[in-house]
Amino acid sequence: MFKFAHPQILYSLVLIPVFYLLFWLYKRMKKKSLKKFGDLQLLNSLMPDISNQRQFYKFLLLSIALFFLIIGIADPQIGSKLEEVKRKGIELVIALDVSNSMMAEDIQPNRLERAKQAISKLVDNLHNDKIGLLVFAGDAYVQLPITTDYASAKMFLNAINTQVVPIQGTAIGKAIELGTKSFTPEADKNKAIIIITDGENHEDDAVGIASDAVNKGITVHTIGMGLPQGAPIPVIGKYGQRDFKTDKSGQVVVSKLDETMLQQIAAAGNGIYIRANNTSVGLSTLFDELNKMEKKEFDSDIYSDYEDRFQYFIGLSLFFLLLEFILLERKNKFFKNVNIFKINN
Repeated sequence: MFKFAHPQILYSLVLIPVFYLLFWLYKRMKKKSLKKFGDLQLLNSLMPDISNQRQFYKFLLLSIALFFLIIGIADPQIGSKLEEVKRKGIELVIALDVSNSMMAEDIQPNRLERAKQAISKLVDNLHNDKIGLLVFAGDAYVQLPITTDYASAKMFLNAINTQVVPIQGTAIGKAIELGTKSFTPEADKNKAIIIITDGENHEDDAVGIASDAVNKGITVHTIGMGLPQGAPIPVIGKYGQRDFKTDKSGQVVVSKLDETMLQQIAAAGNGIYIRANNTSVGLSTLFDELNKMEKKEFDSDIYSDYEDRFQYFIGLSLFFLLLEFILLERKNKFFKNVNIFKINN
Protein backbone atom coordinates (compact mmCIF):
# COMPACT_ATOMS: atom_id res chain seq x y z
CA MET A 1 0.00 0.00 0.00
CA PHE A 2 1.44 3.36 -1.06
CA LYS A 3 0.39 6.78 0.18
CA PHE A 4 1.69 10.27 0.92
CA ALA A 5 1.77 11.48 4.54
CA HIS A 6 1.25 15.07 3.37
CA PRO A 7 -0.53 14.88 -0.03
CA GLN A 8 -1.42 18.59 0.05
CA ILE A 9 2.27 19.36 -0.55
CA LEU A 10 1.95 17.84 -4.04
CA TYR A 11 0.01 20.92 -5.15
CA SER A 12 3.39 22.66 -5.12
CA LEU A 13 4.31 20.72 -8.28
CA VAL A 14 2.39 23.36 -10.21
CA LEU A 15 5.35 25.67 -9.51
CA ILE A 16 7.56 23.74 -11.94
CA PRO A 17 5.68 24.67 -15.16
CA VAL A 18 5.35 28.21 -13.79
CA PHE A 19 9.14 28.41 -13.40
CA TYR A 20 9.59 27.11 -16.97
CA LEU A 21 7.32 29.87 -18.22
CA LEU A 22 9.26 32.49 -16.25
CA PHE A 23 12.56 31.10 -17.59
CA TRP A 24 11.27 31.30 -21.17
CA LEU A 25 10.12 34.90 -20.61
CA TYR A 26 13.51 35.78 -19.08
CA LYS A 27 15.40 34.34 -22.08
CA ARG A 28 13.11 36.14 -24.49
CA MET A 29 13.55 39.50 -22.73
CA LYS A 30 17.30 38.96 -22.58
CA LYS A 31 17.42 38.26 -26.32
CA LYS A 32 15.44 41.43 -27.06
CA SER A 33 17.80 43.47 -24.88
CA LEU A 34 20.88 42.09 -26.66
CA LYS A 35 19.39 42.93 -30.06
CA LYS A 36 19.43 46.60 -29.05
CA PHE A 37 23.23 46.47 -28.85
CA GLY A 38 23.75 44.96 -32.30
CA ASP A 39 23.75 41.78 -34.34
CA LEU A 40 23.40 38.65 -32.17
CA GLN A 41 25.98 36.64 -34.11
CA LEU A 42 28.53 39.42 -33.67
CA LEU A 43 27.75 39.71 -29.98
CA ASN A 44 28.11 35.96 -29.52
CA SER A 45 31.54 36.07 -31.15
CA LEU A 46 32.54 38.78 -28.65
CA MET A 47 31.38 36.56 -25.75
CA PRO A 48 32.84 33.14 -26.65
CA ASP A 49 32.60 31.80 -23.10
CA ILE A 50 28.84 32.31 -22.81
CA SER A 51 26.81 29.11 -23.30
CA ASN A 52 23.03 29.32 -23.65
CA GLN A 53 22.81 25.54 -23.60
CA ARG A 54 24.53 25.33 -20.22
CA GLN A 55 22.09 27.87 -18.77
CA PHE A 56 19.19 25.71 -19.89
CA TYR A 57 20.79 22.52 -18.54
CA LYS A 58 21.39 24.18 -15.16
CA PHE A 59 17.76 25.26 -15.04
CA LEU A 60 16.66 21.74 -16.02
CA LEU A 61 18.73 20.23 -13.21
CA LEU A 62 17.24 22.73 -10.74
CA SER A 63 13.67 21.86 -11.80
CA ILE A 64 14.38 18.12 -11.42
CA ALA A 65 15.83 18.78 -7.96
CA LEU A 66 12.72 20.79 -7.04
CA PHE A 67 10.47 17.96 -8.27
CA PHE A 68 12.18 15.37 -6.06
CA LEU A 69 12.29 17.81 -3.14
CA ILE A 70 8.50 18.33 -3.27
CA ILE A 71 7.92 14.56 -3.49
CA GLY A 72 10.24 14.07 -0.52
CA ILE A 73 8.51 16.73 1.61
CA ALA A 74 5.14 15.08 0.81
CA ASP A 75 6.67 12.00 2.50
CA PRO A 76 5.82 8.92 0.39
CA GLN A 77 5.09 5.92 2.59
CA ILE A 78 4.78 2.20 1.95
CA GLY A 79 2.56 0.00 4.08
CA SER A 80 4.78 -2.53 5.84
CA LYS A 81 2.41 -4.26 8.25
CA LEU A 82 -0.94 -5.76 7.33
CA GLU A 83 -3.31 -6.16 10.25
CA GLU A 84 -6.72 -7.79 10.48
CA VAL A 85 -9.24 -5.68 12.36
CA LYS A 86 -12.85 -6.22 13.39
CA ARG A 87 -15.38 -3.75 12.04
CA LYS A 88 -19.10 -3.36 12.55
CA GLY A 89 -21.21 -1.86 9.80
CA ILE A 90 -23.59 -2.43 6.92
CA GLU A 91 -23.11 -3.34 3.28
CA LEU A 92 -24.24 -0.66 0.87
CA VAL A 93 -24.50 -0.84 -2.92
CA ILE A 94 -25.08 2.40 -4.83
CA ALA A 95 -26.58 2.07 -8.31
CA LEU A 96 -26.12 5.22 -10.39
CA ASP A 97 -28.11 5.92 -13.55
CA VAL A 98 -25.80 7.03 -16.38
CA SER A 99 -28.35 7.25 -19.18
CA ASN A 100 -28.34 10.36 -21.40
CA SER A 101 -31.36 11.79 -19.58
CA MET A 102 -29.14 12.25 -16.51
CA MET A 103 -27.41 15.07 -18.37
CA ALA A 104 -30.56 17.24 -18.08
CA GLU A 105 -29.85 20.48 -16.23
CA ASP A 106 -33.00 20.99 -14.17
CA ILE A 107 -30.69 20.19 -11.24
CA GLN A 108 -27.39 22.10 -11.47
CA PRO A 109 -24.85 21.52 -12.87
CA ASN A 110 -26.73 18.48 -14.21
CA ARG A 111 -28.41 15.42 -12.72
CA LEU A 112 -25.41 13.11 -13.09
CA GLU A 113 -22.81 15.49 -11.64
CA ARG A 114 -25.09 16.39 -8.73
CA ALA A 115 -25.62 12.68 -8.05
CA LYS A 116 -21.85 12.08 -8.08
CA GLN A 117 -21.37 14.95 -5.62
CA ALA A 118 -23.99 13.42 -3.33
CA ILE A 119 -22.34 9.98 -3.47
CA SER A 120 -18.97 11.55 -2.68
CA LYS A 121 -20.42 13.20 0.43
CA LEU A 122 -22.04 9.92 1.43
CA VAL A 123 -18.70 8.09 1.15
CA ASP A 124 -17.05 10.80 3.31
CA ASN A 125 -19.51 10.01 6.09
CA LEU A 126 -19.03 6.24 6.04
CA HIS A 127 -16.73 4.69 8.63
CA ASN A 128 -16.96 0.94 9.14
CA ASP A 129 -19.37 0.15 6.32
CA LYS A 130 -18.69 -1.66 3.06
CA ILE A 131 -19.63 0.06 -0.17
CA GLY A 132 -20.07 -1.11 -3.75
CA LEU A 133 -20.74 0.95 -6.86
CA LEU A 134 -22.53 -0.02 -10.04
CA VAL A 135 -23.75 1.93 -13.06
CA PHE A 136 -26.72 1.29 -15.28
CA ALA A 137 -28.57 2.55 -18.32
CA GLY A 138 -30.03 -0.08 -20.70
CA ASP A 139 -27.95 -2.63 -18.79
CA ALA A 140 -26.12 -2.69 -15.45
CA TYR A 141 -22.40 -3.13 -14.72
CA VAL A 142 -20.33 -3.34 -11.54
CA GLN A 143 -18.05 -0.31 -11.32
CA LEU A 144 -16.51 -1.19 -7.94
CA PRO A 145 -16.97 -4.50 -6.04
CA ILE A 146 -18.04 -4.11 -2.45
CA THR A 147 -15.13 -2.87 -0.33
CA THR A 148 -14.04 -0.75 2.62
CA ASP A 149 -11.56 1.14 0.42
CA TYR A 150 -13.29 4.52 0.30
CA ALA A 151 -10.42 6.15 -1.62
CA SER A 152 -10.93 3.68 -4.49
CA ALA A 153 -14.68 4.32 -4.36
CA LYS A 154 -14.15 8.04 -4.91
CA MET A 155 -11.60 7.37 -7.65
CA PHE A 156 -14.00 5.12 -9.58
CA LEU A 157 -16.82 7.60 -8.96
CA ASN A 158 -14.86 10.43 -10.61
CA ALA A 159 -14.43 8.35 -13.76
CA ILE A 160 -18.17 7.78 -14.28
CA ASN A 161 -19.88 9.41 -17.29
CA THR A 162 -22.67 8.56 -19.73
CA GLN A 163 -20.23 6.66 -21.97
CA VAL A 164 -19.36 3.89 -19.48
CA VAL A 165 -22.48 1.87 -20.40
CA PRO A 166 -22.78 1.11 -24.13
CA ILE A 167 -26.54 0.40 -24.11
CA GLN A 168 -28.84 3.37 -23.55
CA GLY A 169 -32.13 3.14 -21.66
CA THR A 170 -33.02 2.98 -17.97
CA ALA A 171 -33.19 -0.58 -16.64
CA ILE A 172 -33.68 -0.04 -12.90
CA GLY A 173 -34.69 -3.68 -12.40
CA LYS A 174 -31.38 -4.93 -13.85
CA ALA A 175 -29.55 -2.59 -11.49
CA ILE A 176 -31.39 -4.03 -8.47
CA GLU A 177 -30.76 -7.60 -9.68
CA LEU A 178 -27.04 -6.95 -10.09
CA GLY A 179 -26.95 -5.17 -6.75
CA THR A 180 -28.41 -8.19 -4.93
CA LYS A 181 -25.58 -10.33 -6.36
CA SER A 182 -22.89 -7.86 -5.29
CA PHE A 183 -23.15 -8.40 -1.54
CA THR A 184 -20.94 -10.85 0.33
CA PRO A 185 -22.81 -14.19 0.65
CA GLU A 186 -22.55 -14.36 4.45
CA ALA A 187 -24.09 -10.90 4.96
CA ASP A 188 -27.63 -10.94 6.40
CA LYS A 189 -30.12 -8.18 7.26
CA ASN A 190 -27.54 -5.45 6.93
CA LYS A 191 -27.72 -4.87 3.19
CA ALA A 192 -29.11 -1.88 1.32
CA ILE A 193 -29.26 -0.72 -2.28
CA ILE A 194 -29.57 2.96 -3.16
CA ILE A 195 -30.92 3.65 -6.64
CA ILE A 196 -30.08 7.14 -7.92
CA THR A 197 -31.97 7.91 -11.12
CA ASP A 198 -34.52 10.15 -12.82
CA GLY A 199 -36.93 7.20 -12.74
CA GLU A 200 -37.76 6.96 -16.43
CA ASN A 201 -37.82 3.16 -16.44
CA HIS A 202 -38.95 1.53 -19.68
CA GLU A 203 -37.06 -1.75 -19.59
CA ASP A 204 -38.29 -4.12 -16.85
CA ASP A 205 -40.46 -4.74 -13.78
CA ALA A 206 -38.37 -2.80 -11.27
CA VAL A 207 -41.11 -2.87 -8.63
CA GLY A 208 -41.37 -6.66 -8.68
CA ILE A 209 -37.58 -7.07 -8.60
CA ALA A 210 -37.36 -4.70 -5.61
CA SER A 211 -39.92 -6.86 -3.81
CA ASP A 212 -37.80 -9.96 -4.52
CA ALA A 213 -34.78 -8.17 -3.03
CA VAL A 214 -36.65 -7.68 0.26
CA ASN A 215 -37.15 -11.45 0.48
CA LYS A 216 -33.34 -11.74 0.42
CA GLY A 217 -32.95 -9.32 3.33
CA ILE A 218 -32.09 -6.31 1.18
CA THR A 219 -33.61 -2.84 1.56
CA VAL A 220 -34.01 -0.72 -1.58
CA HIS A 221 -33.97 3.08 -1.31
CA THR A 222 -34.47 5.46 -4.24
CA ILE A 223 -33.28 9.00 -4.86
CA GLY A 224 -34.99 10.92 -7.65
CA MET A 225 -32.63 13.19 -9.58
CA GLY A 226 -34.64 15.81 -11.45
CA LEU A 227 -37.68 18.03 -11.19
CA PRO A 228 -41.28 17.12 -12.13
CA GLN A 229 -41.40 19.79 -14.87
CA GLY A 230 -38.28 18.25 -16.41
CA ALA A 231 -35.68 19.69 -18.76
CA PRO A 232 -34.29 19.07 -22.26
CA ILE A 233 -31.30 16.77 -22.71
CA PRO A 234 -28.17 18.59 -23.96
CA VAL A 235 -26.26 17.04 -26.86
CA ILE A 236 -23.08 18.12 -28.62
CA GLY A 237 -23.28 18.39 -32.41
CA LYS A 238 -20.67 17.12 -34.85
CA TYR A 239 -19.05 20.59 -34.98
CA GLY A 240 -19.01 21.01 -31.20
CA GLN A 241 -22.13 23.16 -31.01
CA ARG A 242 -24.49 22.67 -28.07
CA ASP A 243 -28.02 21.54 -28.88
CA PHE A 244 -30.86 19.49 -27.37
CA LYS A 245 -32.07 15.97 -28.11
CA THR A 246 -35.11 15.79 -30.39
CA ASP A 247 -37.60 13.05 -31.28
CA LYS A 248 -38.39 11.72 -34.77
CA SER A 249 -40.70 14.65 -35.47
CA GLY A 250 -38.00 17.17 -34.56
CA GLN A 251 -39.53 18.20 -31.23
CA VAL A 252 -37.20 18.77 -28.29
CA VAL A 253 -37.36 15.85 -25.84
CA VAL A 254 -38.09 16.90 -22.25
CA SER A 255 -36.92 14.43 -19.60
CA LYS A 256 -39.16 14.48 -16.52
CA LEU A 257 -38.68 12.90 -13.12
CA ASP A 258 -40.92 9.84 -12.71
CA GLU A 259 -41.65 10.15 -8.99
CA THR A 260 -44.48 7.62 -9.03
CA MET A 261 -42.20 4.86 -10.29
CA LEU A 262 -39.48 5.60 -7.72
CA GLN A 263 -42.00 5.77 -4.88
CA GLN A 264 -43.38 2.37 -5.90
CA ILE A 265 -39.88 0.84 -6.06
CA ALA A 266 -38.98 2.21 -2.61
CA ALA A 267 -42.27 0.98 -1.13
CA ALA A 268 -41.77 -2.49 -2.61
CA GLY A 269 -38.17 -2.50 -1.36
CA ASN A 270 -39.06 -1.52 2.25
CA GLY A 271 -37.04 1.65 1.73
CA ILE A 272 -37.68 5.36 1.42
CA TYR A 273 -37.95 7.67 -1.56
CA ILE A 274 -36.10 11.01 -1.56
CA ARG A 275 -36.43 13.70 -4.21
CA ALA A 276 -33.33 15.76 -4.85
CA ASN A 277 -33.48 19.43 -5.80
CA ASN A 278 -31.08 22.30 -6.34
CA THR A 279 -30.60 22.88 -2.61
CA SER A 280 -30.57 19.36 -1.15
CA VAL A 281 -30.22 15.71 -2.08
CA GLY A 282 -31.69 14.48 1.20
CA LEU A 283 -28.61 12.72 2.52
CA SER A 284 -29.44 13.42 6.19
CA THR A 285 -32.74 11.57 5.84
CA LEU A 286 -30.98 8.68 4.13
CA PHE A 287 -28.30 8.51 6.84
CA ASP A 288 -31.01 8.25 9.49
CA GLU A 289 -32.43 5.22 7.69
CA LEU A 290 -29.03 3.59 7.25
CA ASN A 291 -28.17 4.10 10.92
CA LYS A 292 -31.32 2.23 11.92
CA MET A 293 -30.04 -0.90 10.20
CA GLU A 294 -28.50 -3.72 12.20
CA LYS A 295 -24.70 -3.60 12.07
CA LYS A 296 -22.73 -6.74 11.33
CA GLU A 297 -19.19 -7.51 12.49
CA PHE A 298 -16.75 -8.44 9.76
CA ASP A 299 -13.00 -8.78 9.29
CA SER A 300 -11.03 -6.25 7.30
CA ASP A 301 -7.34 -6.12 6.41
CA ILE A 302 -5.70 -2.72 6.79
CA TYR A 303 -2.15 -1.42 6.79
CA SER A 304 -1.41 -0.39 10.38
CA ASP A 305 2.23 0.59 9.93
CA TYR A 306 3.92 2.60 7.19
CA GLU A 307 7.60 3.16 6.43
CA ASP A 308 8.80 6.57 5.27
CA ARG A 309 10.58 6.79 1.91
CA PHE A 310 11.18 10.55 1.81
CA GLN A 311 14.95 10.13 2.29
CA TYR A 312 15.44 8.63 -1.18
CA PHE A 313 13.74 11.57 -2.88
CA ILE A 314 15.57 14.14 -0.75
CA GLY A 315 18.81 12.35 -1.67
CA LEU A 316 17.97 12.56 -5.40
CA SER A 317 17.14 16.24 -4.97
CA LEU A 318 20.55 16.91 -3.38
CA PHE A 319 22.26 14.90 -6.14
CA PHE A 320 20.74 17.04 -8.89
CA LEU A 321 21.49 20.21 -6.91
CA LEU A 322 25.14 19.11 -6.75
CA LEU A 323 25.18 18.50 -10.51
CA GLU A 324 23.71 21.96 -11.05
CA PHE A 325 26.41 23.48 -8.80
CA ILE A 326 29.22 21.65 -10.63
CA LEU A 327 27.96 22.62 -14.09
CA LEU A 328 29.29 26.11 -14.88
CA GLU A 329 27.34 28.61 -16.97
CA ARG A 330 30.45 29.48 -18.98
CA LYS A 331 32.26 27.12 -21.32
CA ASN A 332 35.22 25.28 -19.83
CA LYS A 333 38.36 27.18 -20.77
CA PHE A 334 40.40 23.96 -21.08
CA PHE A 335 38.09 22.38 -23.66
CA LYS A 336 36.46 25.27 -25.48
CA ASN A 337 39.04 25.14 -28.35
CA VAL A 338 38.87 21.39 -28.76
CA ASN A 339 37.14 20.33 -31.99
CA ILE A 340 37.33 16.61 -32.62
CA PHE A 341 35.65 17.07 -36.01
CA LYS A 342 38.30 19.47 -37.34
CA ILE A 343 39.92 18.33 -40.64
CA ASN A 344 43.63 19.01 -41.16
CA ASN A 345 44.63 19.90 -44.73
